[in-house]
Amino acid sequence: MQNSKQISGAAHAIRVSSMDERSAALEFLAGLAADLSRGPVDLPCFPNVVIKIRDALNDPNTTIEETVRLVGTEPRLTASLMQTANSAALNHSGKRITELKLAITRLGQQLVQGATMAFAVRQMKDEPKLRSISKPLRELWQESIAVASISQVVARRTKVRSDEAFLTGLLHGIGRLYIMAHAVDQPGEVSASLAGSDLIAGWHPSIGKAVLENWGMEDAIAEAVSEQFDYDRAPRRDADLTDVLIVSVVLADTLGQPAPRQISMGEVSSFSRIGMTLDDCNATLTHAEYQLGSLQEALGC
Repeated sequence: MQNSKQISGAAHAIRVSSMDERSAALEFLAGLAADLSRGPVDLPCFPNVVIKIRDALNDPNTTIEETVRLVGTEPRLTASLMQTANSAALNHSGKRITELKLAITRLGQQLVQGATMAFAVRQMKDEPKLRSISKPLRELWQESIAVASISQVVARRTKVRSDEAFLTGLLHGIGRLYIMAHAVDQPGEVSASLAGSDLIAGWHPSIGKAVLENWGMEDAIAEAVSEQFDYDRAPRRDADLTDVLIVSVVLADTLGQPAPRQISMGEVSSFSRIGMTLDDCNATLTHAEYQLGSLQEALGC
């Protein structure tokens, strides 16, 4: 039987080990942030075609015909865009599209970028190098689709464009994706410390902002991702994209709860800025849940 001195010594060793692992994880995260500040994004196993499409969409001189040709080089992405354009959540007219050009026109730049990002995550999840994180990648993408669906609904209560809100919701966890993809190559203690702590939650918004800025995404999207946990934002006249994302992330956390859901609205100033009551929140969640099936089928999990 162990005496109290042995038990105390073992507990101390565990604490020291835990502190060392946390320190190594913090050093890893700081290194990622520093690398992002110095140069372009290096996202392991990220499909090149997605980067080319992103660059083309960000270039005002790119024609729709050029975008169609670029998307057409990847049949699986073409199929995904067609399915997304015809999904119940995005095809409000109910008229089915069979041509890629019409699908891209219907979706618009923001939603095309969202669909290509969905394609990229599916490809990354199936890469042998990233197989060890395929489950958390899938869970992250399921959460991202839920936040996107809710963001689209919440945005309609504001002056924020619903397509911009949808894309921001899809990208709100890009920092987590970046951290997870790079952590695969790290020693086991770093990965274990990241998985079992609040470190990723504390770092992913700022890393996500850096990734999006490197990609040339709109400032408002990068800023919203960075401030998604700023629950007591300074007062402003109108609700903006950041408010929409903050509310949507909070609401997405309550999905799966039985009614009546527990929503901590009083702690989050964005709810009052948007003018949402508890009934409004529940109605938003019901509407978003109705869309989720078709979005998950189109965007993949």
